[in-house]
Amino acid sequence: MIDTPAITTTAEQPTAVIHLTIPRHSIQKEMGPAHQELFATLAAQGIEPTGPWFSHHLRIDPAVWDFEVGVPVSSPVTPAGRVTRSRLPATRVARTIYRGGYEGIGAAWGEFGAWISREGLKPAENLWEIYAAGPESGPDPAGWRTELYRPLAD
Repeated sequence: MIDTPAITTTAEQPTAVIHLTIPRHSIQKEMGPAHQELFATLAAQGIEPTGPWFSHHLRIDPAVWDFEVGVPVSSPVTPAGRVTRSRLPATRVARTIYRGGYEGIGAAWGEFGAWISREGLKPAENLWEIYAAGPESGPDPAGWRTELYRPLAD
């Protein structure tokens, strides 16, 4: 289900984001509009994303999701509406790739978390997903790729 995980260090990336704190069950209702608002704001400001969009979960709680929907950018966004500046951190992470439809991401995180535990690693409180290839790349979910990142505590 997931590629063999690896430990690596990420570089800091400036981002444009929308911060959401929502009940978990609202994700499908909220994610699309946030994505559309984010990209419309960037287009209005003439800012091109420098990579695929992501969600950065700041705190893990099964009932309430506290996260940013964002995209890396080469120049700072001017805050507008819900869009603001943020960053993905430079940090040591465990990283893997999940291949398949979005409905399988939860199970992929479970498998990835089990690997982190078996390796004796201690995850930090946050995590992020980069949607490297999704529905825009073709209708077959077998070709979709989501990169999973779990920062590691020292």
